[in-house]
Amino acid sequence: WKIAPALAMGNTVVLKPAEFTSLTALLFAEVCRDAGLPPGVVNVVTGDGRTGAAIVGHPDVDKIAFTGSTEVGRIIRVATAGTGKKLSLELGGKSPFIVFDDADLESVVEGVVDAIWFNQGQVCCAGSRILAQEGIAEKLTQRLRERMETLRVGNPLDKAVDIGAIVAPVQLEQIRKLVQAGADEGAQMWQPSWSCPTEGCFYPPTLFTNVSPSSSVAQVEIFGPVVVLMTFRTPAEAVELANNTVYGLASSVWSENINLALDIAPRIKAGTVWINSTNLFDAASGFGGYREGGFGREGGKEGLYEYVKPRWEVASKNGGAAARRDDRKAKAARAEKQRGNGAGPVLPPIDRTAKLYIGGKQARPDSGYSLSVYGPGDRLIGDVGLGNRKDVRNAVEAAHKAKGWSKGTAHNRAQVLFYLAENLAARFDEFSRRIAAMTGDEAGADREVEASIRRLYTYAAWADKYDGLVHATPMRNVTLAMNEPIGVVAVACPDTAPLLGFISTVMPAVATGNAVVVIPSERWPLAATDFYQVLDTSDVPGGVVNIVTGKRDELAETLAAHDDVEAMWYFGGAEGSAMVERLSAGNMKRTWVSYGRERDWFDAEQGEGREFLRQATHVKNVWVPYGE
Repeated sequence: WKIAPALAMGNTVVLKPAEFTSLTALLFAEVCRDAGLPPGVVNVVTGDGRTGAAIVGHPDVDKIAFTGSTEVGRIIRVATAGTGKKLSLELGGKSPFIVFDDADLESVVEGVVDAIWFNQGQVCCAGSRILAQEGIAEKLTQRLRERMETLRVGNPLDKAVDIGAIVAPVQLEQIRKLVQAGADEGAQMWQPSWSCPTEGCFYPPTLFTNVSPSSSVAQVEIFGPVVVLMTFRTPAEAVELANNTVYGLASSVWSENINLALDIAPRIKAGTVWINSTNLFDAASGFGGYREGGFGREGGKEGLYEYVKPRWEVASKNGGAAARRDDRKAKAARAEKQRGNGAGPVLPPIDRTAKLYIGGKQARPDSGYSLSVYGPGDRLIGDVGLGNRKDVRNAVEAAHKAKGWSKGTAHNRAQVLFYLAENLAARFDEFSRRIAAMTGDEAGADREVEASIRRLYTYAAWADKYDGLVHATPMRNVTLAMNEPIGVVAVACPDTAPLLGFISTVMPAVATGNAVVVIPSERWPLAATDFYQVLDTSDVPGGVVNIVTGKRDELAETLAAHDDVEAMWYFGGAEGSAMVERLSAGNMKRTWVSYGRERDWFDAEQGEGREFLRQATHVKNVWVPYGE
């Protein structure tokens, strides 16, 4: 899952296997050697956590792909913050196994065996939470107990054995502690009547019933052959219970009603959903998590992007961005000189403080303070509100209330964005004058507004054309790769190109169904605050775009640490990028930062396109088997 795509995209690899499973990795190294891979292409380094930490901290490692606990994933996220290393994490899981009352219970029972007792439950996507509709819960419980009585525990190399040994004594002890905690909290534990082998790290299959959704055994990843069974009444309640976890790696839905199953699958916060099946994998289909289940994908086309980077990033290291920046500064200086030192401002001075824009309404900043905006020659252009933590809180709450935007059709989003572009075009001269007043570059101002309108049209066109895929997996099934919005995305805009940078970073997230909390250019925020009048007249629902002006890094710090923000984009300095990545470890939100590298927002390769759309979406793979 990790080595193959890395090699396919031209990388070399250092593999550090899990501490307790190193022998298979060493055997794989021999296979690589026998297959003729050149020396140094695949390297295997065994050891404990200290070895892994040394690899993570090595300055010559460009990409880290990690599978393991959420706790260690947080440590890696913090350790790599600001280094520029690409990171993908496949972390913990507490996958729901949803059973509706019309499901084939015999198939369900065998599905449970595969979901939780395969590999002794030591699988990140193990279906450890059975959610059964009330009408069939008792019957399912009885059949599970009967099936558990027939399971065999013993030597995992024996083909007649169903459940082997736990990987290590320390993990066995952890399982025992969590099971005891569940029993102490009032859950009813059931185990088969037979006993496990006395020698070795064996643990019997365990079923908990009468479990509260907040119980430790229903919330904590046990990583063992332990499953809980809870009940629900309606499909909506099933979705609520399924999403009542910090993880989001996988799920399975069991129903003979395909309409019901396909209605439930997109509503579950998980990277993979199996319908009437479980634990199906193929390299053609991506696999990865939501929320604290991790980010990034392994397998599928989306998994290959983890091991490559845009060509322009390599070119920018050769001074391309710096040269463009110097050219823009020279143009601004010439424009300022042409005006003369005694020239008046382009816009007449107006004593007006631009407010914040939260929930579709203008809002005064909680602090009551303002931030002055200056143009060339330190001329005062205007004032904007100085946002703080409370304003960020209000903006995030407003964004969460705008759920209807993601549930609407992509065609509707496209029409709204087309309307936005038309209304911005109608105010071309006004925005051009505003940008010229801030930057001092009149010719560049016209060009920026024109580019902003084109970019709006671009994402309006993309909104209903950023399609998913149907993967050719080797089973009798259809595997649907669906692009889904992340949810609430925070964006810290660049200072350069105040309008174009704002449009280029906000609109791909909006086009794909996200709600956005945006920090506009700290230096020149007035283009963004003028834009909320365009939002008001373009049918954009309240809460979809929320604008909080102020100190970029102070606001970004609050957003990066906010647990209700699901992704953070930051286009600023290297220190701010490191801060965002470090604080994102709280809820393992996805981050996309610039590390101080400046994009040319006028360049279509750098300023728009599929890279932005990929960053604004999750890929959910839904496996739908067919046939009798």
